[in-house]
Amino acid sequence: MLTPTTDDLAADRAVMDGAEDRRVRIIRDAIAEIRPGLQRDGGDCELLEVDGDIVRVRLTGACVLCRLSATTLDGIQARVVERLGAFVRLVPVLGRGVEPH
Repeated sequence: MLTPTTDDLAADRAVMDGAEDRRVRIIRDAIAEIRPGLQRDGGDCELLEVDGDIVRVRLTGACVLCRLSATTLDGIQARVVERLGAFVRLVPVLGRGVEPH
């Protein structure tokens, strides 16, 4: 039985970190594609946190009180899932609960 060395564990962690960075970048890019439309209407969406399959975002400006904000969130989630190729759950955060990365 082989026992992983510190170097092996560090290499595995680097690969996992690189994959996570790629996921966050894909999620950030998918949200960025939608932001100009939101901004034209006086709103915005900011990525706060990616924790496994949970993506926390904050809608701001006109999006906060908009009757279509649930539809906006559904559209953002669909875009993220499409780009990522894996299911994630978009969770809106109200107020100042989590600061953006």
